[in-house]
Amino acid sequence: MSNLTRWEPAREIMTLREAMDHLFDNAFTRPLSLRDGWSAPAIDMYQTDDEIVVKASLPGFKANDVQINITGDVLTLKGEMKHEDEKKGKAWHMREQRWGSFQRSVTLPITVVADKAKADFENGVLTITLPKAEEAKPKTITVKAK
Repeated sequence: MSNLTRWEPAREIMTLREAMDHLFDNAFTRPLSLRDGWSAPAIDMYQTDDEIVVKASLPGFKANDVQINITGDVLTLKGEMKHEDEKKGKAWHMREQRWGSFQRSVTLPITVVADKAKADFENGVLTITLPKAEEAKPKTITVKAK
């Protein structure tokens, strides 16, 4: 004989609500974040015939707060945001801005010449331009008819 469980709609609704809260909290408000930690920066990467371009969103950072390393085919971004000193006489109502350090590594899709890389920082967006190695660039072969 099987056990019967009484259906309670309120229990099902709360489970759905919790699932939706979790979805919106994690997917939209804190992308790539660790709970209560620093978010890794959002990165866009594309390539042209001659170079790989990586763009990272780093709002609130200064150019000297970010370090870029290339080891083999791995690009690593490190950064640190300093904490604002506590001031006496403040009564915080909300404190959502984050501080601390982050590190994000991505594998590059092709071999690059790290010595000729350029990095520009403007309006909170870091743009890294990595020239492709000659052996990684596409070669064109002409076909001759007989």
